[in-house]
Amino acid sequence: MQIYLAVTPEASQEAQNYCRNLAHVAYRIGPGSALLRQSLLLQTKGGLLSVSDHGAPFIDSPETLRDAVLRECGRRNYGGVLLDFEEASRRDRTAFVAALAPALSASRRSLYLPRTYAASAPSAVELLCTAVSGGSFSQYLQEAVQQAGGAGHLALDVQRLRMDFRLPARSGEGDPLSGEALAELMEREKPAVFFSQDLCARYFTYSREGDAHFVLFDDADTLNQKLRLGAAMGFHAAFFMWPEIRDVASRLFAPWKGGRR
Repeated sequence: MQIYLAVTPEASQEAQNYCRNLAHVAYRIGPGSALLRQSLLLQTKGGLLSVSDHGAPFIDSPETLRDAVLRECGRRNYGGVLLDFEEASRRDRTAFVAALAPALSASRRSLYLPRTYAASAPSAVELLCTAVSGGSFSQYLQEAVQQAGGAGHLALDVQRLRMDFRLPARSGEGDPLSGEALAELMEREKPAVFFSQDLCARYFTYSREGDAHFVLFDDADTLNQKLRLGAAMGFHAAFFMWPEIRDVASRLFAPWKGGRR
C-alpha cells in the first residue's frame, strides 16, 4: 500500500523527512477552466498533483482544464492526481472527471477521487474516510471493498478522529476537537483512556454540568492500526493531511519509512 502525505508548498521540505511520497496541495480551479498553482520549489518532482474545487467557478471547458492538468503532470513528473473536491457532485465537475480519467489512465497515472464521483471514472481509485465513530471499523472496510469490487479500487482517506459526544448521542454526531482542545480536556479531566477494538480508536468518558460525555480519538498507534488493516485487505493507497499528523509523524511513519511498508 502506497502512503502519501498531503502538504502545502511551505510544508513540503519538513514533511519529506518522514515520507517521500507527497500529494502537493498547491492547485485550484480558476476562471476560464484554468489550473492555478501556488509557488512550488523548482525541484519539486514526483508525487501527486492535488487540486481543490473550494470556491471554484463553473468548469465551462473540462477539456481545457484536463489538458492543463496533464501538462503539469508531465512538467513535474507527477504519478497521478488527487481530486480534493469538497462540494457535492456537480455536472461540470463530473464532466471534468470523465475527461481526465481516461487521459491519466493512458499515461499510466493514477486518479484518486471522492466516492461521489466514482461512477464517472471506473478506472479511478475511490477515497474512503477512516473517521468512523460507530459499528466496526474492520467491517466498514470490508463492506466498502465489496461495494467497490475489490480493495484495489480504494484508498484510505485517513482523517484523524477527535470527537466529543454528549450522551446519549442518538444522531451519531459529536463536536470536533482540535488537538489543543483535546490536550486541554485530558489535562483537566485526567481520564482513564481505553482502546476500542471495534472502532480502532481510543476513548474516555467524563461528566460536565450533569451531562455525560464520550470522547473518541486517534493517536499514532490507532492510525498505524488502521493502516495495517487497510494494507492487509489490499487497499491501493492511504492519504494523510500533514497538519493533522505532524505532532505524531515520527511515531506514525517509523514502520512505513519511504512511504511503503
